[in-house]
Amino acid sequence: MRTKPILCPERLRRVPRQFSWIDHRLVRDRHIQGRSSPALALYLLLCTVADAQGASYYSDGAVGTLLSLSAAQMHEARSELIDAGLIAYRRPFYQVLSLEPLSSGAPAAPAPGPRVGGVRSAGEILRSMLEGRP
Repeated sequence: MRTKPILCPERLRRVPRQFSWIDHRLVRDRHIQGRSSPALALYLLLCTVADAQGASYYSDGAVGTLLSLSAAQMHEARSELIDAGLIAYRRPFYQVLSLEPLSSGAPAAPAPGPRVGGVRSAGEILRSMLEGRP
């Protein structure tokens, strides 16, 4: 393995005392591939503020302000991460989900599609109508 040079030793990163991490499988298993910038920013924020179980509570207003996202951009970014199986959301709580593959005995995550009983964007409603789905 090639040794990488330390370019700025006085600013060498150290693991902080608080809890947070970004799982390398996000890149290695290509979970970030094809994701929008707002969705990736939201995911980074949620990983940073989540507790050991991946749970966090930040209002849409606070997240929108921190990430400079409109309400519509927030909704689209959150929907994208939910559809990708990266987060779960039940207002006002977020959970960053494990990137571990599901074991054969575990129930599979629901397939992406319309969320029954939940909030849907106008775009989701129109797409489902054009595709003949409820």
